[in-house]
Amino acid sequence: MKINFSLLFFLIILTSCKNTKEPTITFEPKKETQLILVNKTTDFITIDGHADEVIWQTEPWFNIDQLWLGQPYDSTDFNGRYKLTWKDDALYALVEIRDDTLYDQYSDPLKLWWDDDCVEVFIDEDNSGGEHQYNHNAFAYHVALDGNVVDIAPGEIPTLYNDHIISKRTTVGNISLWEMKIKLFDDTFIDGQQNKPKTLKANKKIGFAMAYCDNDSSKERENFIGSIFVPGKDKNQGWINANIFGTLQLVD
Repeated sequence: MKINFSLLFFLIILTSCKNTKEPTITFEPKKETQLILVNKTTDFITIDGHADEVIWQTEPWFNIDQLWLGQPYDSTDFNGRYKLTWKDDALYALVEIRDDTLYDQYSDPLKLWWDDDCVEVFIDEDNSGGEHQYNHNAFAYHVALDGNVVDIAPGEIPTLYNDHIISKRTTVGNISLWEMKIKLFDDTFIDGQQNKPKTLKANKKIGFAMAYCDNDSSKERENFIGSIFVPGKDKNQGWINANIFGTLQLVD
């Protein structure tokens, strides 16, 4: 029997290719960085974009000052900071943004939302870290100037999550104040179904970061500025890797 060695070699190579798996990215266990203790409040918080509640007068500010994307900027272009508190039903945030230009070029909230000015809130409900690019192991909520809240659902589907974060923005001059009620959902969240937000308790730890997409009228955002130092050259990891989030610990 005559053997066709060329055909045999081709079949060996084809079988080898079929058995070769794409390399997978592995994530190390999360290391706690920027541990922030968040005090509980008994205040009734009205989400109106005004810091009238007592808790906002007593809690400390935390800076949004780490350049994740773009060119260096100065304080006349951007300056950001935030405060946090919690109740049983949600995490609450007060975000102050000093920005010389607020820019919203797309009326469709699901079109290139990251290229408009927006606050981005990163939440990992159980502080487990790991990959969350197209799943709900963690959330990367983009809160637009008009209050729409966008993240990417499984299947790479841009999705509105307006019931996850209720917000109100007020702007005077170049200072915008965002008040937010942030409901927390765990990794069992399924889009299109009834999902119950988590009830918060003292000593709970939450993966967290705050960021801002700044665009002064360009086609693409000019800066992306976060609250967490990210080592290495690639600092735009928050939308994929929950390991880079800081950690909140709720205090009664």
